Amino acid sequence: MATRKEIAALAGVSQATVSRVLNGDASFKIKPETRRRIMRAAAQLGFANVPMRTIAVLDVHPQVEGLEDEYFQALRQEVEQVAHEQGMTLTYFEDAAELIAGADDYDGFLAIGPGLIEREDLERLHESLPYGVFMDTNPAPAWFDSVQPDLSQCMLDALDAFIDAGRRRIGFIGGRGLIMGLHNHKEDIRSMAFVDWSERLGLDNRDLVYAHGPVTVDNGRALAERMLEEHPEGDRPDAIIVATDPMAVGVLQAFASAGVKVPDDIAVISVNNLPIAQYTAPPLTTFDIDQHELVYVGLETLKDAIARNRTCRHHLLISATLVPRGSFTPMLR
Repeated sequence: MATRKEIAALAGVSQATVSRVLNGDASFKIKPETRRRIMRAAAQLGFANVPMRTIAVLDVHPQVEGLEDEYFQALRQEVEQVAHEQGMTLTYFEDAAELIAGADDYDGFLAIGPGLIEREDLERLHESLPYGVFMDTNPAPAWFDSVQPDLSQCMLDALDAFIDAGRRRIGFIGGRGLIMGLHNHKEDIRSMAFVDWSERLGLDNRDLVYAHGPVTVDNGRALAERMLEEHPEGDRPDAIIVATDPMAVGVLQAFASAGVKVPDDIAVISVNNLPIAQYTAPPLTTFDIDQHELVYVGLETLKDAIARNRTCRHHLLISATLVPRGSFTPMLR
């Protein structure tokens, strides 16, 4: 392993400075670029366990409450847990401008909220704090890293599971688009992937895509009611993929009110595996997103970018696992 003398020589600083940085001395004041130069030298020479200072967490809350925000509440808890396991201290910001103003105090940041950040703020954030990882979203792929669940694969896996069970008239219910690459798409990745994979699999179901409005219980119910109204018995789907568990709660409510039996008449697969999924009627079959792995990979990605002064952005996908419950039982392969 490299010595601190070798690290100091490569970084162009004193051994004392290297020692205080590598010992994680929080009281030691040093220019951010000097600190990063030491970390890069340590990483280049194979020095293990280079410490990080306090990590900033940019938590831009969505304009929803309760069940609709439960996924991100759980993600925040995982960030706290993983940071604690790795001996890191977190400082939270709900506004990008506030983080930009204090950028010199941090090595990098995680962003965990789905709220909109304006392009100008993203550009200023990149200039002041270029090392950042967006969790579950990817608003600026040229400027920051991202770690996301592989929702496109979830859609393909769900379609395959329904087809294996002999169900080919498959619909989709989802909400408005998310921010992707500085663009606010009307469709999010789930509806886009559903349509794309359906075409590739030879499924004629474009008239069964209902994807607009907020990702809420009420909107899920409203879209399901509209689907049933526009597709009376005999023309209805025999399976539905729902973008999120909160929307699926509303879908199940609409089906129950209309006398549609789940899964006999229409099978349902959802995404997120929130705690509520166990208590719906019937319990939801849904994709579980491993948030602990999502956060762990996010922090490792951030540490790698800082240590190596990496300018090539990494965009990583984390697989999800289907959890079978009462709304659909997949065939065994």
